[in-house]
Amino acid sequence: MLTLDELKSLATQVRRDILRMVHAVNSGHPGGSLGCADFMVALYNVVLEHDPNNFTMDGIGQDLFFLSNGHISPVWYSVLAHSGYFPVKELSSFRKLNSRLQGHPATEKHLPGIRMASGSLGQGLSVSIGAAISKKLNKDTRLVYTLMGDGELQEGQNWEAFMFASAKKVDNIIATIDFNGKQIDGPTEKVLSLGSLKAKLLAFDWDVLEMNGNDIDDVIKMMAVAKERTEKGKPVVIIMKTEMGFGVDFMMGTHKWHGSAPNDEQLAKALAQLPETLGDY
Repeated sequence: MLTLDELKSLATQVRRDILRMVHAVNSGHPGGSLGCADFMVALYNVVLEHDPNNFTMDGIGQDLFFLSNGHISPVWYSVLAHSGYFPVKELSSFRKLNSRLQGHPATEKHLPGIRMASGSLGQGLSVSIGAAISKKLNKDTRLVYTLMGDGELQEGQNWEAFMFASAKKVDNIIATIDFNGKQIDGPTEKVLSLGSLKAKLLAFDWDVLEMNGNDIDDVIKMMAVAKERTEKGKPVVIIMKTEMGFGVDFMMGTHKWHGSAPNDEQLAKALAQLPETLGDY
């Protein structure tokens, strides 16, 4: 297992990958990807019980992860590559014609690590609940994890899923909400306020935790707590506070980098704040 310092170094390299991938094709979503780098690194290197060398679509005997907010594919692709699912050099094909690394994750490309297409928002929780029920039916004791964005919670399907999971006691799932308070059109509070998100989730009878998603140590600790609280009759959800664009000063504090690529000058300025740790692809 990687040390905390090694995890932090990997997160820095993942952020470099994100910026370079999006810049190379002048397309993609760097803001949320940068904000979720620490969480994804911790998830794949500490939390998940998984085997990159034996990936199967059904994932029997392994933990499953589903990315609902698929537009942050750059961070997922980088972490998957550094975890051994496919060569790191393949990151250079991001969003190019015939690439397995589509702008939004797609299953028809058969990219190891991807079990659902998530270009359309609001569907990841429903899929994850289905997978969790399947594990229960198959007496598979591994868990199901999913990551959602706070903006996509404005879609009603999520709330049907929240209601269903608690009513049916789907307690082998850990859902995480990237609560950065920003979406493509501005602050979530101005676009469509979520009100008291914690109160809503509690009212839907989920076990609710909170953590700092930009602190790898806190992520590891709280994910361990979440795991301990599974199989107790309630589904578990974590409200994860992050900063969109985390790690790059001029990308933080604004929604403008949700789906905008840096130009040459901006890329150089951003990379200067993120020292190369593992070597660029």
